[in-house]
Amino acid sequence: MTIRVLLADDQALLRSAFKVLVDSEHDMEVVGEAADGAEAVELARSARADVVLMDIRMPGTDGLAATRMISADPGLADVRVVMLTTFEVDEYVVQSLRAGASGFLGKGAEPEELLNAIRIAAAGDALLSPAATKGLIAKFLAQGGSSEGGQDSGVYSERLAALTVREREVLVLVAGGHSNDDIADRLEVSPLTVKTHVNRAMAKLGARDRAQLVVIAYESGLVRPRVD
Repeated sequence: MTIRVLLADDQALLRSAFKVLVDSEHDMEVVGEAADGAEAVELARSARADVVLMDIRMPGTDGLAATRMISADPGLADVRVVMLTTFEVDEYVVQSLRAGASGFLGKGAEPEELLNAIRIAAAGDALLSPAATKGLIAKFLAQGGSSEGGQDSGVYSERLAALTVREREVLVLVAGGHSNDDIADRLEVSPLTVKTHVNRAMAKLGARDRAQLVVIAYESGLVRPRVD
């Protein structure tokens, strides 16, 4: 199955470089290029993209606003957004995850990292390791990031109450940066069982993927950020 990739960046030279790289892979193809966020949203819909490589900073509608628009559109529920940023530790990265992005990647990443990121996002998993995403969110929220652009913990209270004890336990471990295999070992169950619990937790909490689960776990207060 070919992964349909949309490139959204205001730098034409960078888009061209990404296009050559992506089109060189047998399992993916570039189906569109956008120079700003508004165009990215339209192309995500018309080109039936699976993954959008989205620059955060673009003129007009930026990548953050475009990601919110994609996440809010039921017709684009299957579209995964990978944020590209010059600064990997950036408050906009966390806002992007809150907006619905599957994860983030620095523009200085190696070609193989970029290609792997596209495949991970297309599979519905959190981009980069869960630990990396968790670490960034924990650091930002501990610095007071949850007070701006985040959700009040009460927003998730009812949804969290709908989780079973085991689903809540799995959610805490996901937010702790553990993989399905790690969680399976800790709980002495199969990885498939863990995946089922993760999927059910995502459905009940309205999360698009694991990255969103991590954000919800912290913003709800279920897991407290800790900075060493």
